[in-house]
Amino acid sequence: MTSKLFEPITMRGVTLPNRIILSPMCQYSAWEGNATDWHMMHLGGYALSGLGLAITEAAAVEPRGRITQDCLGLYSDDNEEALRHVVAFCRRHGGASMGIQLAHAGRKASSYRPGEGRGPRPAGDRAWQTVAASTVPADDGWPSPTMLDEAGMAEVKQAFVDAAIRAARIGFDVIELHCAHGYLLHTFLSPLSNTRNDSYGGSLENRMRFPLEVFDAVRAVFPEDKPIGVRLSATDWADGGWDLDGSVALSAALKERQCDYICASSGGLVSYQKIELKPGYQVPFAAEIREKTGIATMAVGLVTDPVHAESIIADGAADMVALARGLLYNPRWAWHASDVLNVERPYIPEQYFRGQPERA
Repeated sequence: MTSKLFEPITMRGVTLPNRIILSPMCQYSAWEGNATDWHMMHLGGYALSGLGLAITEAAAVEPRGRITQDCLGLYSDDNEEALRHVVAFCRRHGGASMGIQLAHAGRKASSYRPGEGRGPRPAGDRAWQTVAASTVPADDGWPSPTMLDEAGMAEVKQAFVDAAIRAARIGFDVIELHCAHGYLLHTFLSPLSNTRNDSYGGSLENRMRFPLEVFDAVRAVFPEDKPIGVRLSATDWADGGWDLDGSVALSAALKERQCDYICASSGGLVSYQKIELKPGYQVPFAAEIREKTGIATMAVGLVTDPVHAESIIADGAADMVALARGLLYNPRWAWHASDVLNVERPYIPEQYFRGQPERA
């Protein structure tokens, strides 16, 4: 049997051995932004599990851009060296290409870890001032962020550039820019969080301006033969918010700027979102963006069944499938999927050869 899910895909000078992607997942296990032994274990295990691409959790481009104090960063020499060590380990022992998601948490920064309640840190508890497109808080009980002026936006944009340069030095194959889930760049896109009255607010064109400027700046410093993708919240799932039409327009603009793929996620901006959860609930977003713009897309969201994942690619709804919770529960998902789809297993390190059922 042939499988579309297990076909290689080439973006610029990078060829992924298959279309199964490790979705970025916050681990809340960094120290001062530095990757730790946890990241070595976490990413190292996925690098050797047969995936096409393993993408790190969101890496903040400046300290105030971390969601929590325990989030990964790429804003210092120490951050860079710690991640270099992890990526070198993954290269030495694994078969997956390596990607990094560059992010800024914006108004959702300075918060507690999920196990601590997720809420904002109060003043006096090592909290820091957050920034956003406007002064609209993330939710009831959250502090008002500082609205970025043009000097502040230039500072943030430079932080993304500096992080991209560090990512290139480390040797990452792919950068994914985080424009989703209510974080900084998403707050510029949505009318619910962007109430500016300058050239970065109001019209769709204005609200897209800063995220596009950040993309252009990052594209200019990352090697030409390496791809850059963008993760979007295709809709806010809330009346008057960012929607699929806006995502199609932004995706078209990104394609013109040589963006290589769109990962179509959704939500995360407001607590009153109304999401209809079911397997593959976000796949139609990837499909419509792909159909209307011609850009490659990555589908994500409760895709756990190999036959379902295969159908997404085979039916042309997306070019890649990213898994998060499914891979947390079953880190060897790609091996098992190859058995279900009756194709040759992807990369297996020599040390694990004897674990294959037919060799028992």
